Amino acid sequence: MTGFALELRKATATAHRDAESTGFLSRLAAGAVPVAGFAALVSQHYLIYRELEEAGARMRADPVAGAFVDAALDRLPALEADLRELLGRGWAGEVTALPATVRYTDRLRGACAEWPAGFIAHHYVRYLGDLSGGLMLGPALRSSYGTGTSFYVFDGIADPRGYKDVYRERLDALPYAPEELDRLAAEAAIAYQLNIDVLRELGRDFPDDLASAA
Repeated sequence: MTGFALELRKATATAHRDAESTGFLSRLAAGAVPVAGFAALVSQHYLIYRELEEAGARMRADPVAGAFVDAALDRLPALEADLRELLGRGWAGEVTALPATVRYTDRLRGACAEWPAGFIAHHYVRYLGDLSGGLMLGPALRSSYGTGTSFYVFDGIADPRGYKDVYRERLDALPYAPEELDRLAAEAAIAYQLNIDVLRELGRDFPDDLASAA
């Protein structure tokens, strides 16, 4: 890995490690979170990806950011299917945003509305994470919960590693000035922190004592 993709990875490395080491995710992977906690995570993902993919629809026409928009990455259909399985036909009325998720979606709305580099920053954090840690987390969740895990399946991407390589090449080819690339990297670090905040709030809502009683 070279160029801006490497610089972006370095700029977000600490936040990335913090996100991966969040206690809630570790307990979730072990099946130590009640189904209600898993459903709460899926609900927050739905709200986050709804905002991000609405931004993607707007950014599709942008000469730079539009190259990152790919229907093969879209997670909303899978999340809706997962919520139907976890919460039933009336799932839409059961989805409630955590305060941390409200902050996250507000930031997405502001950063992605008219700022192509900001959209790329959030797109990178979410989707490359899905194609890395997410694909590893999926089998553990299927083993523990048995349902509601379509989010972690990318039927339209046969070679995730190759897809990520092409994605990073696209990052390296970004035509932005160094100052704009710095802003993009800073926004990606913010995106990681917003994700961590959501996971920590879920961890407080579904602590170990509830998990052990599930």
